[in-house]
Amino acid sequence: MDGSVETAFLANITANPANRAILSRWKKLALPNMWLVAGCLFQTVWNLKSGKPPAETIKDYDIFYFDAADLTKASEEHAQQHADAVLSDLGVTVEVANQARVHLWYPDYFGHPYDPLGSSEDGVKRFLVKETCVAVRPGQCLAPYGLTGLYGGTLTANPLVPHAHLFERKVASYRARWPWLTLVNSA
Repeated sequence: MDGSVETAFLANITANPANRAILSRWKKLALPNMWLVAGCLFQTVWNLKSGKPPAETIKDYDIFYFDAADLTKASEEHAQQHADAVLSDLGVTVEVANQARVHLWYPDYFGHPYDPLGSSEDGVKRFLVKETCVAVRPGQCLAPYGLTGLYGGTLTANPLVPHAHLFERKVASYRARWPWLTLVNSA
């Protein structure tokens, strides 16, 4: 990835005060293989490109971690409670998810099978829209499909998650808030 684009991305996402605060408290969260992911990142970029405040319309801030040694819901709830205690003063919803257990709940929630993941990074690669497959942690950026499409405002279906109806619903939601985004036919 181009270092200048990555540097710009990191500067953009930290223009959002909640992102900046979460990253500044990273060590206090202390979860294995942890990343701040998705909406709070790409939506901040799209808000800035639209001339909106960086945090406008962002519903939640997601943190992925990976703990294959404990797949219990109770452990994930404990991680959520810990994050809530560390971040509760921010006034935003922070959702914490153990990527090692996604395959246990995804079929019931979304109605599709989901192969087990091997890492948090694998989870980032499986977002419905390729341009939204982004994650950060202090000093690091993960963008498995690059950042060009994110900054270009394109929306491409991720072939790793071929659920057209879920993709279409996601695209409609994004385009309602950022009408300049364009759908890319990946076929």
